[in-house]
Amino acid sequence: MKFGGTSVADVERMRRVAAFVKCEADAGHSVVVTVSAMAGETNRLVALCEEAGPPDPALDVRNVEYDAIVASGEQVSSGLVAMILQKMGYRARSWLGWQAPVRTDAAHGKARILEIPAEALGDSIDNGEIAVVAGFQGVAGDGRISTLGRGGSDTTAVAFAAALGAERCDIYTDVDGVYTTDPRISKQARKLDRVSYEEMLEMASLGAKVLQTRSVELAMAYKVPVRVLSSFEPPDAPRAGTLICDEDDIVEKHIVSAVTLSKDEAKISLMSVPDEPGRAAFIFGILADAGINIDMIVQSPSRQAGANISFTMAETELARAVEALTLRKDEIGYVQMQSDRNVVKVSVIGVGMRSHTGVASTMFKSLAEKNINIQNISTSEIKISVLIAADYGELAVRALHQSYGLDRADSAA
Repeated sequence: MKFGGTSVADVERMRRVAAFVKCEADAGHSVVVTVSAMAGETNRLVALCEEAGPPDPALDVRNVEYDAIVASGEQVSSGLVAMILQKMGYRARSWLGWQAPVRTDAAHGKARILEIPAEALGDSIDNGEIAVVAGFQGVAGDGRISTLGRGGSDTTAVAFAAALGAERCDIYTDVDGVYTTDPRISKQARKLDRVSYEEMLEMASLGAKVLQTRSVELAMAYKVPVRVLSSFEPPDAPRAGTLICDEDDIVEKHIVSAVTLSKDEAKISLMSVPDEPGRAAFIFGILADAGINIDMIVQSPSRQAGANISFTMAETELARAVEALTLRKDEIGYVQMQSDRNVVKVSVIGVGMRSHTGVASTMFKSLAEKNINIQNISTSEIKISVLIAADYGELAVRALHQSYGLDRADSAA
């Protein structure tokens, strides 16, 4: 059972979390609870780090100490939840990342889990204790605290479920499941009963904020069923939520299951790049060396000479990308560089795309009817994404949601 920041926002909310845990424990289940920091606490700690100011980069200590500071939020919430459970008469104890242990690489601030030797924690559970694990944190090879990046508590929870062979991993959040689109954009958004790992992975990476992408990758790799539930419903009420599972466990596969909107997008266009073998490799090698992840790529003939190359990345990485490409302008050979933050990515996702035609046609026709121009396109086996002007993002989502029949009551069954 994993509870996010809004679920443990204060001691009263933590008592509600304990009530959810009580229901599972009283039903005879062995329980591991993963908790995030209290709502707003991580932001407060990050602000303190920024106020202190970055030390000399040559010392290579900023991220190490940053991790030690921001990980303290989960230490507080795990201890408080364990204390509340103890006062309710249950045997419970908190576990920090170094105690479990959650062994990670040394990429402080964005560490990846290498292994969880769960013998000690497993023995504790077998002896009837409720384990309350601090999410988001681990321990690097040098013994220093590491953190998994924002949303890392989801990954912690799924990793423990895999390591312990859990029946299921329940993620409690402020929504009662996964929807066909953001309910704040479309009032016709409907909750999905089941979503495949692949669909959820695409949704998480394309704008849906329900789960961290890496947690879904981990669940898919180890076949851990994940259920998304609301912690704002009564603890003793029947809870369905949305089950994220293997595609084979979904009887009826819809052509399109969801429409997502990603606002954290930016585009760069390099004009009149020499059109010759290896030029694109050189450009994207520069960006890779700068640690910038590229998404959509379009190359077209230039009206002057050579080719125009456009590509997108996270808006937060735009400034670094522009700087890296400006420094190497003469080597790249482009005539002009244009950047645009006023873009969004709209995607349609569904495993049914594998066996049905006309999905792209429906998408492009629907957008054309709303006079929405498409700038870039990218596809995979189960999704189509388009880049459009930011002003048309929500209009596009509502139009596509209706065009694929997701407004209908039976479409999300």
